[in-house]
Amino acid sequence: MHTIGFVVFPDFQVMGFAALTAFEIANLTVNEPVYTISLLSETGGMVRASAGFNVETEPFGKSTFDTVIFGAGTSLQPATPGLLDFVQKSTQRSRRIAAPCLGAFTLAEAGILDDRRATTHWAFARELHNRFPRVKVEEDRIFIIDGPVWTSAGMTAGIDLALAMVEKDLGAEVARTVARKLVVYHRRAGGQSQFSALLELDPKSDRIQKAVDFAKQNLKTDLSVEDLADAANLSPRQFSRAFRAETGQSPAKAVENLRVETARLLMEQGRLSMDMIANETGFADRERMRRAFLRAFGQPPQAMRRISRLSA
Repeated sequence: MHTIGFVVFPDFQVMGFAALTAFEIANLTVNEPVYTISLLSETGGMVRASAGFNVETEPFGKSTFDTVIFGAGTSLQPATPGLLDFVQKSTQRSRRIAAPCLGAFTLAEAGILDDRRATTHWAFARELHNRFPRVKVEEDRIFIIDGPVWTSAGMTAGIDLALAMVEKDLGAEVARTVARKLVVYHRRAGGQSQFSALLELDPKSDRIQKAVDFAKQNLKTDLSVEDLADAANLSPRQFSRAFRAETGQSPAKAVENLRVETARLLMEQGRLSMDMIANETGFADRERMRRAFLRAFGQPPQAMRRISRLSA
């Protein structure tokens, strides 16, 4: 049996509980209580979540957990001495410890992330690096495993992290089944979803949305402004003006971002060569793709593929 201790504190972000559902569904999938979950806090008793309701918790004590997951708040607050002490003891007693989102700051404050690779919510990654320079922060990862220490990006990435734990414990088929029941990806490709070019493109009208959909489905073609305008049933001049007004980008830049993102997903899946990826995403050749990656990420495609393999 795998015992999980989930640590909360006043004003913790309740979205962290979403990750616990993966363990619950794993139990249902294998039809036995493989995982047991305990809510923990420094003093025990009722702890108020940022959403305004209370949860019942057990106090930190001598109980040993296979996995300890440290919750996150909605803002950065210094950890209490008692919490930091529990973090340090957990690294000695538990098989693994984890911190989704801003929980990485708690681990860093306890010194657990020194000289380790870690990630956190993209909006706080630079601050994590600045405050704790010994942490090897990788801001564009869904989750990172460095030895017994697991960290993940935003709150929903905690689900990815939990699924990875289920896979390690119970195998890929169980993890895939759990993911299907949760209606989430078993292994989400790409970096943090907040950086998604598709999310940044937020058209306000159906016409521009049609053009975006057309681009996604036809990345292998030239995708001229005229092609996109035709999909939107607008003149090229009307389309360019409306597209920039609704998305904040030129059509050409948006197409390049979509191509780069799709190429990166294909690289991380690891099945196609660089030449094939360049062709499939409309870059036509590797050099054009390399220049686009440097503009988007400051790194060439080969470096992005190496990073994804290290984080796998």
